[in-house]
Amino acid sequence: MKRKQIYNPDSNESVNNRQIFGGNPTGIFELNNIKYQWAYNLWEMMLNNTWFPKEVDMTRDVNDYKQLTQAEKTAYDKALSQLIFMDSLQTNNIIDNVNPYVTSPEINLILVRQSFEEALHSQSYAVMVDSISTNSAEIYDLWRRDMMLKSKNDAIAKVYQELAKNPSETNFVKACFANQILEGIYFYSGFTYIYTLARSGRMLGSAQMIRFIQRDEVTHLVLFQNLINTLKKERPDLFTQQLKEEVIEMFKEAVQLEVEWGRYITQGQILGLTNDILEQYIKFLADERLRAVGFEKLYNVNNPIKWVDDFAKFNDQKTNFFEGTVTNYSKGSLSFDDF
Repeated sequence: MKRKQIYNPDSNESVNNRQIFGGNPTGIFELNNIKYQWAYNLWEMMLNNTWFPKEVDMTRDVNDYKQLTQAEKTAYDKALSQLIFMDSLQTNNIIDNVNPYVTSPEINLILVRQSFEEALHSQSYAVMVDSISTNSAEIYDLWRRDMMLKSKNDAIAKVYQELAKNPSETNFVKACFANQILEGIYFYSGFTYIYTLARSGRMLGSAQMIRFIQRDEVTHLVLFQNLINTLKKERPDLFTQQLKEEVIEMFKEAVQLEVEWGRYITQGQILGLTNDILEQYIKFLADERLRAVGFEKLYNVNNPIKWVDDFAKFNDQKTNFFEGTVTNYSKGSLSFDDF
């Protein structure tokens, strides 16, 4: 698979001949003619959702953090350290490892925007760490000292590194599934630990920051699910039985990895997040992601912590769930059915 040319004046590619990869683009962003309308709709949604980390009030979190139990502090720190890694990885992965092979300008558009948002999330975590930690280096260096976190990071990065080493069409498709897993399982699981503290009235600034981050991640998840579903129509030859089996194995490994990680960071000491609840929630997330791209569910379980959805909502929410005051957080709304 070849990288796209950034300037290709000899191209006569028509809009109808555009491809997700393998096309022959001119390099000109002619956005009055669109082939993948879902991509342009998503671009406008991302613009409408623009926000800035320093707008979030973290004042109360400073004292709240001091009052957390040691187990709660450990779970918060390790969940935050994991989120820091994943957004750092995505900022580079999207722009350096995925976008260079995408030959549709409207999809290039949203990938560039996603990379910007991932970088914005890194700033968000910096604000959170600076607010609650007397030694921010402890959280940022945790992946070097905690071998459980290091091994998880290595596993997450593996598929992306395979695409970088061998940019084949099959590895590109697998990277799309890896992105879906990252955005729709690993991130969602990580957010839950912060929401659990907020449910008891603590670390509310952190939870508000995560809400904004999660709203972005929803669009990122939709992006890759649409990429996968569009490729299934355009290039069904790539979705061989072997690929399907490899994808199923990727999901199983992700569930096992996240279940083990959840047990490790909570140590059964976080109220409302037992090992069984964590495992069921992660399996529920995996099933939802598989269903969205036309695969059969693996686990057939219900969502055991539906209250998490209420914390993450922006759409149809008329009051601030922290204070009960009328607040308009949303600059746009998004439904998975819209794309």
